[in-house]
Amino acid sequence: MALTFRPIGPGFAAEASTIDLRDRLPDSDILAIDRAMNEHAVLVFRGQSLSPDQQLAFTKRFGPLDIGLNAANKTFRLGTNQFADIANVDANGNVLPPDDPKLMGLLANQLWHSDSSFKDPPAKYSMLYAAHIPDKGGDTEYADMRQAYDALPDELRELIDGRVAEHWAFHSRTWLGSGNTTRDTNALPPVHWPLIRTLPETGRKNLYIGVHARAIDGMTVPEARMLLLELLEFATQRQFVYRHKWQLGDLVIWDNRCTLHRGMRYDIRARRELRRSTTEDTGVPLTQPLGQPMAAAS
Repeated sequence: MALTFRPIGPGFAAEASTIDLRDRLPDSDILAIDRAMNEHAVLVFRGQSLSPDQQLAFTKRFGPLDIGLNAANKTFRLGTNQFADIANVDANGNVLPPDDPKLMGLLANQLWHSDSSFKDPPAKYSMLYAAHIPDKGGDTEYADMRQAYDALPDELRELIDGRVAEHWAFHSRTWLGSGNTTRDTNALPPVHWPLIRTLPETGRKNLYIGVHARAIDGMTVPEARMLLLELLEFATQRQFVYRHKWQLGDLVIWDNRCTLHRGMRYDIRARRELRRSTTEDTGVPLTQPLGQPMAAAS
């Protein structure tokens, strides 16, 4: 049966037809998923039962893995630096106490961001798997930066055209009141990206912003941060946002190049265990620009 995608969001996001991601999918399915990502930017795969190794194997079909903030870490609950551990539990599955330092990162995830925009290369696709979810709360929201760019007032679009923002990994943590070590800063120094990006596969322009952006070249810090807040407020209006209510076994894939996302509040005393694997944006499309033949999947 051919893999199909049913739109579920406001102009983006789609749910895939039934497919078992534990299997090694044929190249044609990998290319179909990649093409669907170019269109929808967020894809939902329901009813999965993925081991960590199976999730990594699937993720690697779309490119080299990104380790994100793990570049500044030394220990990993899941035994590898290839996962972002979005879980409020320890190695034994016990819920962490409210004062555990790890919860700072989980709270930072509730701010609008694009994964690894603070790295060079940044992230392309993120894949988040729900291994355990609380009874209520903990949804994830996604905002389409393509639609947001298209809707920008002309004056604001002209103001940011050609502008470059500085992204720093620990900006969200310092905003929440946490310091950072010299080791952390050295491992992940600030990087610079245009405020407006163009996707090579589609030619669509989009905003590239989020909580990791802390400055704009050629602007004072206060002026830049007010502009970044204005852009973020505009780009996350309800008409641009899909809210995902997690079910056990969901795998959600999103394109960090053209979406922002954030986790929603939940009771941190309730177990919530998700794991994220992510690919790097190498700049080489898996599928060719529209109107050209598809490349072969590796």
